[in-house]
Amino acid sequence: MDQQTRALLLIASRLLAYPDEDFAELKEEVIDYANENFTSDKLKLEIISVMGHLSGYTLSDLRVIYVQTFDLKSKHGLYLTAHELGDSNKRGAALIKLQRIISQAGYERIDDDLADYMPMLFEFLSVAADSKETERLVRRLAVAISRILQFLPPENEYYPILFILMEHVFPAPSREEKEKLEFDREEADLEELPYPIMYH
Repeated sequence: MDQQTRALLLIASRLLAYPDEDFAELKEEVIDYANENFTSDKLKLEIISVMGHLSGYTLSDLRVIYVQTFDLKSKHGLYLTAHELGDSNKRGAALIKLQRIISQAGYERIDDDLADYMPMLFEFLSVAADSKETERLVRRLAVAISRILQFLPPENEYYPILFILMEHVFPAPSREEKEKLEFDREEADLEELPYPIMYH
C-alpha cells in the first residue's frame, strides 16, 4: 500500500468518526496532510471539497447528520461485522478475530468502540504492514462500503468520502463477494432500530 493510499485512509478515519470538539480544527490539518502526502491533484481537490462541505456545518448540526446517517439505519452503519453477519450470534467470534488481528500486528485500541468500527479499521490499515490479513480486511471493507453506498443517498453529506475510498483505495467487490455477504447476514427483527448500540 503506497503512502497516498495510507494517507487517504487516515483522513477518512477522521472524517467518518463522530464529530468531536476538535472538528473545527480538522479542516486545515486535513488539507495540509493531503498536500503533503497526495500525488494526485484530483484527489486533493476531492478531499478539500468534502472537508469544506462538512466544515460548513455547526458541530451540533453535523452531529445530528452523522447520527441520522450512520447510527439510525443498519444498512448505513459503520460496523463491519454488522454488515457481514447482521444479527447473527457469530458476530461475537468475528469481533474477537478482528481484535486478534489488530493485536498481533502490534497495535491496541485506545477507545471504547468495537473492534469492527470501520473508521478505526481505516486508521489501522493506514499504519499496519501489508500482510495476508490486511489484504483480506481490505476486501471485506470493500464489500461493506459498497453495500453502504448502495443504500446511502448520493446527496448525503458523507456519501462523497465513501465514494472516494472506493475509487482510490478499495477494489470493486465481485458478484460472488456481494452474494456471500447477503447470504451470511442474519437480519435483525426491526431494521430501523439503532444497530449496533451507539457508543458516542
